[in-house]
Amino acid sequence: MGMGWRIAVATTDGKVINEHFGRARAFYIFDIKLDGTHEFLEKRTVTPLCRDWNHDDNALLDITERLKDCSAVLVSKIGPSAMRILEINGIAVFEEANYIDDALGKMARYFVKTNYISRRNENYG
Repeated sequence: MGMGWRIAVATTDGKVINEHFGRARAFYIFDIKLDGTHEFLEKRTVTPLCRDWNHDDNALLDITERLKDCSAVLVSKIGPSAMRILEINGIAVFEEANYIDDALGKMARYFVKTNYISRRNENYG
């Protein structure tokens, strides 16, 4: 693939970023390239972090493990604890309510402009 980023998107329909991180039952995984083009790789199902008004710490650890090859997550919203755990694990967090195609292009432009390098980029040798 060359240089790029793997992104996990919280979505219910694969078109719009419309899911809160804690309620997500799946993440759509995309690879984006420096030119902003992207490719859908897979849908990863997870156990939601938030259930019955409680947070499941084990679910958070499981989700973090399932997304460990990603440079970032795109979500409509995320709580501070989950954000902190992801960032500690080298996964950047972006809150954005937008079409996935538009958001991935915007993210690629931001990463190029800021020379963003994640330790996750090692996946693209």
